Amino acid sequence: MPCFMRNTLLSLTAVLSLSALPAHADWITTWTASPQRAWRADELPLPTRIPTQLQDQTVRQTLRVSVGGKAVRIALSNLYGQQPLQVAAASLAADRNAAPIPLRFSGISDVSVAAGAQVWSDPLPLPIPALSSVQIALYIRAATPLTTFHWDGKQTAYIEAGDQTAHSVARANAMPIEARLWLTAVQVDAIADPGVAALGDSITDGNGVPLDSNQRWTDALAAALPGRAVLNAGISGARLLQDGMGERASARLQRDALAQAGVRDVVVLLGTNDIAWPGSSFAPSAALPELARLQRGYLALIAQTHARGQRIFLGTLPPFAHALEGSPILHYASPTKDALRQALNDWLRAGQGADGVIDFDALLRDPARPTQLRAEYDSGDHLHPGPAGNAAMAAAAAAILQKSTSADAKF
Repeated sequence: MPCFMRNTLLSLTAVLSLSALPAHADWITTWTASPQRAWRADELPLPTRIPTQLQDQTVRQTLRVSVGGKAVRIALSNLYGQQPLQVAAASLAADRNAAPIPLRFSGISDVSVAAGAQVWSDPLPLPIPALSSVQIALYIRAATPLTTFHWDGKQTAYIEAGDQTAHSVARANAMPIEARLWLTAVQVDAIADPGVAALGDSITDGNGVPLDSNQRWTDALAAALPGRAVLNAGISGARLLQDGMGERASARLQRDALAQAGVRDVVVLLGTNDIAWPGSSFAPSAALPELARLQRGYLALIAQTHARGQRIFLGTLPPFAHALEGSPILHYASPTKDALRQALNDWLRAGQGADGVIDFDALLRDPARPTQLRAEYDSGDHLHPGPAGNAAMAAAAAAILQKSTSADAKF
């Protein structure tokens, strides 16, 4: 059968079978990319690495889900937009080489997302296996500024000329990028065990693992916890106390973690940038935060989580001596900063009313040089764990999170 006929039949089958969807769906968030505001060139020492706008172009994005389900829908965010986001067409393919199926929004192919808003696509009755790849294409016809994105997607996306939503493979002249554009969540219709969201910085975002490898510690955790959604709410450059490359933790905890459908447990690994940014190229004039202020930041997250009846697990901060040496980022690490990190870790290990502590510091540090990462866990920049370090982090987190799972009810 010719390819175009097969693609058409698959698309028609999916559309016609919408009537077969149950009246009640159990929507579980299976994947997220926390939204960030695109910054100006003079705001931060790192470029956004994306165009300033799209016009008559398609952006094609691939992601890997955690849990699977019998139907799927996506969320598009215009959180930081100053004007409506006009998506002229969208499609989803259950695999990079599968036939794309058109997405609908309130029954039509195009959608306008108001400034500051988020919209969900209509349910698509397409089975999505656990730990499988999904490809989503968005066609932007009118000139649209790129203001809402996720900087470090750790997955190659492509920008192409024209409407390419009906095609499954990017053209040879497509422009590769590593960011997520407007795509912020995927949900599946499934019955699943309580989900986990990891609120973190570039370590959680996967900065130290190879592009397109799906080797973040949250990816490995999803494989270790079958039947539980594992969401990556990491933002490179994120901080506990202040905005920067993303909003501060207290401002985004609910949106990026607690309010995601199916989530019960949150793992927080934040504070490294709060300690390391002051005096560095990121914040050359800033002073180190006081330990008590960092402690209050964590206590606020614990209170916010428990107020919703959810659980929170705190991660100790891995060492970062010699981090980013030889890069354009200067003065990221120092003995004074490490002393603050160790004092914070000592406080975190006492629990502070959280539901558990994952001692990433003890796991990843070099026993002979505890201010540094173990060589086998170091990605090479002395800040971010590489694939082996991420795998070890996932194993440690799984051991803590599995303790009471068997007695919990399904979501």
